[in-house]
Amino acid sequence: MPDTQGGIEEVIRQVCVNTRPHGVENRVLALSPNVSRRAVRRVEARVYRAHRDLEIASCGMSLEAFAVYRRLAAWADVVHYHYPWPFGDVLHLTARRRRPSIVTYHSDIVRQRLLRKIYRPLMNRFLGAVDRIVGTSPNYFATSDVLTRFEDKVDIVPIGLNEDTYPRVSEEAIDDARRKYGEDFFLFVGVLRYYKCLHILLDALPGAPYRVVVAGSGPTERDLREQAARLGIEGKVHFAGYVPDEEKVAMLQLARGVVFPSYLRSEAFGVGLLEGAMYGRPLVSTEVGSGTSHVNVDGETGLVVAPGSPSALRRAMDQLHHRPDMARMMGRNARRRYEKLFTGELMGLRYAEIYGELTADSRVPEAPPQASAAELSRR
Repeated sequence: MPDTQGGIEEVIRQVCVNTRPHGVENRVLALSPNVSRRAVRRVEARVYRAHRDLEIASCGMSLEAFAVYRRLAAWADVVHYHYPWPFGDVLHLTARRRRPSIVTYHSDIVRQRLLRKIYRPLMNRFLGAVDRIVGTSPNYFATSDVLTRFEDKVDIVPIGLNEDTYPRVSEEAIDDARRKYGEDFFLFVGVLRYYKCLHILLDALPGAPYRVVVAGSGPTERDLREQAARLGIEGKVHFAGYVPDEEKVAMLQLARGVVFPSYLRSEAFGVGLLEGAMYGRPLVSTEVGSGTSHVNVDGETGLVVAPGSPSALRRAMDQLHHRPDMARMMGRNARRRYEKLFTGELMGLRYAEIYGELTADSRVPEAPPQASAAELSRR
């Protein structure tokens, strides 16, 4: 798989795992600076890696990928893209042989304003050319100018996680995690990028009667450690770095709650929030009109606070810390909502249905009209 283990990578893995029971065979194209192994056979899919030659604004590019893509597209019945990845737009638009295509739209492009203006014509051509666009929540669809522009071919398929793909941890593993991190802490899990807004979380911690554990690594880690030192909160925050899945699951079971401080629309869903819900933890997130508020319903599964406010974040964590009964109730509700809406099985079934619709459409002159995303979000 790709070299990082963030939310999109986990979504790709879950799509592969959960469409297999419906007869879908998956192959994945990934870019990597290290391609000592060109093909990696995994349980969920065979991964083909092309050398990453260049990266601009987190967009990897590769000359070698054109040939690898052509081979994989010739094998496939459906080509599934994950947006935003402008290089994927180029691969699609330069393909000599077109296959039915679907793109999972994870996020608007938010930060790179100048590059966004330059990229917009390519984006519009790509999204206009693909057969189906999948948004991951009705919340994000309703607030995205891009998705609403293409609403006639948008479906809503929430991200789902298959609990069986996560390890069962032993009591010994939980005890090991307890010795390292304690318990009843607040947990953040994810790649440390700018749009995770962890600086807001650190600003909320001075004087707090609890600790926060940050599980993950990434480009902002050094700045965050320096901020913690300036604030004098080194004893309040533990930067765990990258943790293996077994340790992550143990941490989720020991945490009082999962906290997600992002206030930018680049954080379109929040797989870390969904993992917290799967393990019955109450959730703390901010309201930015994205899928995070589809996962976390304020007052039911956790608390949703004003974006960019350390004081609001602090008040929410204080409530869950001082009211363990409320935290347990919200954790149970989060688990129930996960079981109802966000299982990997539900996601895999819907994607398998869409793949079937696309391959059927490619064999007949005219296909029946599809429900729009606006209609689907009202169901």
